[in-house]
Amino acid sequence: MSLIPFDDRDGFIWFDGRLIDWRDAKLHVLSHALHYASSVFEGERVYSGSIFKSREHTQRLHKSAHILGFEIPYSVEQIEAAQRELVTAMGIVDGYVRPIAWRGTEMMGVSAQEAKIHLAIAVWEWPSYFDAEAKMKGIHLGIAKWRRPSPASAPVDSKAAGLYMICTLSKHEAEAQGLHDALMLDYRGQVAETTSANIFFVMDDGKIHTPIPDCFLDGITRRTVIDLAKKRGYEIVERAIMPEDMAKATECFVTGTAAEVTPVGKIGDYIFTPGEISRNLDADYTALVNGKGATTAE
Repeated sequence: MSLIPFDDRDGFIWFDGRLIDWRDAKLHVLSHALHYASSVFEGERVYSGSIFKSREHTQRLHKSAHILGFEIPYSVEQIEAAQRELVTAMGIVDGYVRPIAWRGTEMMGVSAQEAKIHLAIAVWEWPSYFDAEAKMKGIHLGIAKWRRPSPASAPVDSKAAGLYMICTLSKHEAEAQGLHDALMLDYRGQVAETTSANIFFVMDDGKIHTPIPDCFLDGITRRTVIDLAKKRGYEIVERAIMPEDMAKATECFVTGTAAEVTPVGKIGDYIFTPGEISRNLDADYTALVNGKGATTAE
């Protein structure tokens, strides 16, 4: 299949306050973010023309920037308006939104206090992250050799670009083995998340167990699914989960903006069977994002 490069497409990108031609959205090779990973971003979904939980994502973008020591020169309200304008201009009904903020070219070195802060937003059509057959049977994961860092060694509460380097390495290795993704442990050896999604297990006690997000993002989709589970009367247990605990799980699923709610069939040597709880939460989430109580970009 021939890939369509992301730098050679039709349409518009919102760049530092205005819509410009997609192909003109460029940055210099000496941008600080390219060399030192001083950038933060979000991933959001458009369903039926509305961005799901857009404001929560935009607020997190500002929080991530603050954690990395810079302020985005556009308010939450301005970014919200820009995203709505762009979705309309691009004619996107169901798609993906990627806002990103970064340090520019004014200073080149570890210190870049005077570098200008830029903001860009792109949207594009977005199909299902996993194909229907894989989602029905449950995706297969490896166990990554890279681990999520401790809060003492990385800004783990931010959605910062630099934190995703080990995710790319881990996902590439998993795909080379014919797998869909990889489970990442944390610096303590506890179950953390996949390369781009939070993870849940239905244990033999009938409760839904999930790792405490103390060294990785407490995902917006994660919190949404927890709320949906509680509405159904499912009990959620947030705790430290060791790899061997997966032997007690009957079901497993992951959650994220891209993954939505996706059942897992296998992690390493551990086998799970996509069941009623995974199917119910997948159905509830699908109903929510498609307008039955969904939070839109207001």
